[in-house]
Amino acid sequence: MKSSTLWSVPSASLYSARRNKKRFIMSINRDFFEDLFVLEMANNHWGRLERGKKIVDDFAHVVRYNGIRASIKVQLRDVDSFIHKDHLENSDMRYIKKTLDTKMSKADFASLVDYIKKAGCIPTATPFDEASVDFAQELDLPMLKIASSDLNDWVLIEKIATTRKPVIASTGGSSLKDVDDLVVFFENRGIPLAINHCVSLYPSEDSQLELNQIDFLRNRYPGITIGFSSHEYHDWSSSMMMAYAKGARTFERHIDIEADGIPVSSYCTLPEQCDTWFKSFNKAKEMCGGSGTDKRIPSTAEVEYLDALVRGVYVKRDLPVGHRLTDDDVYLAIPLLKGQLSCRELIAGEAIVQAITADQPLTLDFLDNPYSRNAELRAHIQNRGL
Repeated sequence: MKSSTLWSVPSASLYSARRNKKRFIMSINRDFFEDLFVLEMANNHWGRLERGKKIVDDFAHVVRYNGIRASIKVQLRDVDSFIHKDHLENSDMRYIKKTLDTKMSKADFASLVDYIKKAGCIPTATPFDEASVDFAQELDLPMLKIASSDLNDWVLIEKIATTRKPVIASTGGSSLKDVDDLVVFFENRGIPLAINHCVSLYPSEDSQLELNQIDFLRNRYPGITIGFSSHEYHDWSSSMMMAYAKGARTFERHIDIEADGIPVSSYCTLPEQCDTWFKSFNKAKEMCGGSGTDKRIPSTAEVEYLDALVRGVYVKRDLPVGHRLTDDDVYLAIPLLKGQLSCRELIAGEAIVQAITADQPLTLDFLDNPYSRNAELRAHIQNRGL
């Protein structure tokens, strides 16, 4: 076997030093991952092409209805080489048996990938061996996934990197060094990488989700897209809304349908549950609003509402022309009237340019100051208030 370049992967300590010096390749285009949903067909749709197409039909409908950008993902294994020849027959090991039971021909996979495209979704795959990476290339898949179990399988990872395609990797069961090494490996090659927080428990209880790991991953890997791959089975709303609010921007679940008398695994999502999941995403996105790195610009309606609550400047006594204002000359009260100075603009020492009587609002007409001379500021003050 060809010698792996595993030994050239920087250690966690080296990674930390690079991070402190901000030597990330920040110019990598990661737009592919933004708001991307990855729907993995559970148990390889039991190796049945027609069942796979039915799954695509049902979920593509929900995707279109909710205006979601979604990938439907298959699992690729070169079964005859993936399983040792001594276990190709009569194996009672669960994983091997399931792999054999769900085997599908290349022609059927190609047909399914084409069907996913025609349904308006993005076909992607998790290749579990090097031959499957080559097959994914033949299928012209735009993205590949690294399963949690393969996060430190460097023979497979190096093969995946040769495709130069964007990669999503799940972190279930990984060590910190595993993730550090993976990030440095792909960053050094300029290959877009997204990291999914994941707990590899099937299914996961709500108390096992560890959503604060999204914060950890975002802080440790600035510039890397962070996602959430979930296997919980009680709720299709809460974790989505929290994960999005924490900054997760790509999401993954296993999907399945009730058909053919095959029981659906508890960690899988049915079409109607996926609809709830998508709606929760759209609601979370609406509620979170725009950028989390820049100050938002208040809406006109919000500014007008707050302007109505601001106190206006009124004079306590009659003031002659030329009098210079002091704090003792004025008081503040609501309502704020059009053209009236507010508590925000009051400046002591300004001269009165025409006489004003007690309890009158102090408007721009009584002063010669920056607010009265600047056309834009003057228009703003004249148009606000009652």
